[in-house]
Amino acid sequence: MTDTDDASLVERVTERLITAVAVGEFLPGTRLPPERDLSPLLGVGRTTVRAALDDLSARGLIERRRGRAGGTFVAEEWPASVVVGVDRWFAERWDEIVDACTASSLLHSSIARLAAERRTDADIVAMRDRLAAFHAAESGDAKQRADSLLHLAIIDSAHNAALRDIVLGHESRLSLSAPAHPWGDRESHRRMESRAAREHDAIVEAIVSASPDAAADLARRHVGIDLELFTEAREFARRRAEAAAG
Repeated sequence: MTDTDDASLVERVTERLITAVAVGEFLPGTRLPPERDLSPLLGVGRTTVRAALDDLSARGLIERRRGRAGGTFVAEEWPASVVVGVDRWFAERWDEIVDACTASSLLHSSIARLAAERRTDADIVAMRDRLAAFHAAESGDAKQRADSLLHLAIIDSAHNAALRDIVLGHESRLSLSAPAHPWGDRESHRRMESRAAREHDAIVEAIVSASPDAAADLARRHVGIDLELFTEAREFARRRAEAAAG
């Protein structure tokens, strides 16, 4: 591989990490996975990941902290100009993203249908506990983590190990922080949290009341939030790219 190829690969990985923040896979202030974990998620070697993180650090987009609670953290404030390069990343992968989001909606729909048919009393307790924790969680990273735990409780309520593996494996095509879903930027994630709260209530109620058709339809539409967030981030990146070019 030539130096030019190496530089291009680092640039692409940098754009993917910026995109992950732009759509709320990693929220401001949160810690990124270590290099050894990011490497397989991004499909590149640790040297490439390190170079991309060095680039982000030099631009003030991540912060490296030392000590027991140290690590690599997403900066609290990102300049909007950072997402300019993301426009190309979206353009090259948009059809793939749409297909992945569509598949995710269908998979979660199937999970919710099975959960409504197979949930046990213990599952109901677990889902209600996770739902209450979601409502109680603070906005941002805590709410995102509570969302993941609720979805995992719903997946477990379906009692289908094969489908569980498929869903969790597929999630990694949409989010580097899977099973966490994209959560939007600062302008959108509070709105999405409010919507998610309403939809979570409806999905859990449909599962608890053993209403497979309703649960399946609600879950399919709920997971459509992912594509909406990707679309918003793409449009924002496109506007920034056009402004920079003009």
